[in-house]
Amino acid sequence: MKSTGNITQAATPEIENLEDLAKFADYSLVESLSADPQATENGVDHDPREVFSGHYVPVKPTPIENPEYVAHSKAFFHELGLSDALATSEPFMRMFSGDTSHLPEPLRRLGWATGYALSIYGTEYYEQCPFRTGNGYGDGRAISIFEGVFKGKRWEMQLKGGGRTPYCRGADGRAVLRSSVREFLAQEHMHALGVPTSRSLTLYTSATETVRRPWFRNGSYSRDPEVMIDEAVAITTRVAPSFLRVGQLELFGRRARKKEHPKAMEELEKMVLHIIAREYSEEIDAALPLEEKVVRLALAFRKRLTSLVANWIRVGYTQGNFNSDNCAVGGFTLDYGPFGFIDMFDPRYQPWTGGGIHFSFLNQPKAAERNFGMFCRSVEPLLTGDKERQETLEKIKKDFPVIMQARMFDMWAKKLGWEKLNVSLFNEFMTLMIETSVDYTIFFRELSAIPEDVTPLTKSFYGEKSQDEVLMKRWRAWLEKWRSSIDAATPEAREALSAQLKSVNPKYTLREWILVPVYQAAERGDYSLIHELLEVMTDPYAEQSEEIERKYYRKKPDELFHIAGVSHVSCSS
Repeated sequence: MKSTGNITQAATPEIENLEDLAKFADYSLVESLSADPQATENGVDHDPREVFSGHYVPVKPTPIENPEYVAHSKAFFHELGLSDALATSEPFMRMFSGDTSHLPEPLRRLGWATGYALSIYGTEYYEQCPFRTGNGYGDGRAISIFEGVFKGKRWEMQLKGGGRTPYCRGADGRAVLRSSVREFLAQEHMHALGVPTSRSLTLYTSATETVRRPWFRNGSYSRDPEVMIDEAVAITTRVAPSFLRVGQLELFGRRARKKEHPKAMEELEKMVLHIIAREYSEEIDAALPLEEKVVRLALAFRKRLTSLVANWIRVGYTQGNFNSDNCAVGGFTLDYGPFGFIDMFDPRYQPWTGGGIHFSFLNQPKAAERNFGMFCRSVEPLLTGDKERQETLEKIKKDFPVIMQARMFDMWAKKLGWEKLNVSLFNEFMTLMIETSVDYTIFFRELSAIPEDVTPLTKSFYGEKSQDEVLMKRWRAWLEKWRSSIDAATPEAREALSAQLKSVNPKYTLREWILVPVYQAAERGDYSLIHELLEVMTDPYAEQSEEIERKYYRKKPDELFHIAGVSHVSCSS
């Protein structure tokens, strides 16, 4: 599970300018799928409208004014073979801050945006679409501008905050620096944690362009934004094998189910085949019949999705808004909006004020099950007339909670150093975790050292719980039973197990109270903390310097609990 963002060997970069980048271009989505037949030829398509058919809308990004370099992921640049100097070169900055008018062929000067449907916890919604039809919901400010193959792996590059599209629903199409800093750092951190995720390429801000956003007053305890503030706009380029979502598949599934237009079933079939080609070509033989491909896609996606959610919980991550449109069919983390890493352990932890208990920390497996149910419903029209495979798909769907529980049991066992989950000892442990108000990350990291007594674990206790002798007695009894349940009889075995535990229990996680001063400094034009935090959070399992430990390996300060914008966030970005 462990991964690191550190670069051990610097390869000679292959790509030093846009002409070099163009050699890797391969636009599979726009070349194999159908464009909206009502789209404009020049891509000036920035006003909300209904999109009735087609898999994507060609759209011209809107460049931000006076772009300024903030950061790039050196680790990811090197993985792709990009020169670091590219990130600050004018042509590259122009491209990835939204100006595609100058691109050399075969790079495309038009990007593309996609529509998708929305379901929340397994319930279909149409109200978020301004037309109440579902034909106006999709990428409102995310515009893909490049797709290519690097070192045998396909990547799509998408501008978050790249301007209005037909799916903008009247919004301005922009992202602000605050949310862009969060997403830029979070994606690279999650990759380093060993959790499947989209990646961060670059982050640029505008020296002059701002937008108005609702936010909280300083020190407020409000659950809802109270004031409108001016914020600098920014564009972060996020990169993934694809940006295909359950919600996108759901849109075409709904249209096919309702026979909304003559080509609805054909569009659904093309979308499924494209998903397989982009995300599952190694698992699913292209020569198989369509119906068999659908069944195997469901099995493969279930495997990835259950593994992903177990990994989220392993590292203390909460998606916050796990709708179907935020669920990648490739089985990786997508859309870092109202996410959060847990501080004080609470099964119901939810960082987003607009969310609910259904998307809280330990409810994420259930939310995933609901999204998987919508996935199955979306592909089901392709199995019409094939009763046997319909029944197989239904069984795959019904077995999701069984597979999910097995993943969770395995994950908890690994976090606690067991071959197999000791259910009774685990249940006792969870009760103690909740009653003691422990810091999730610090507790597991201290436990990973296999302490002989409970003292090191108290570093993770919030409040005065370490003074509660009854509670401490229970912890000592549990720790003794836990030590007896693991293989740590010899110094060698203890050292090996400790190393194993530290490889799954990170020392550093990207908590919101750590992020706040970073993006506040960025708003003042100081990007140094972004670079520092990127270094720390892309090596999250390592024992770093004493200075870094004092700064980032500590409990959340008491005075920051329940503070708006720190303990909870809105979806404003």
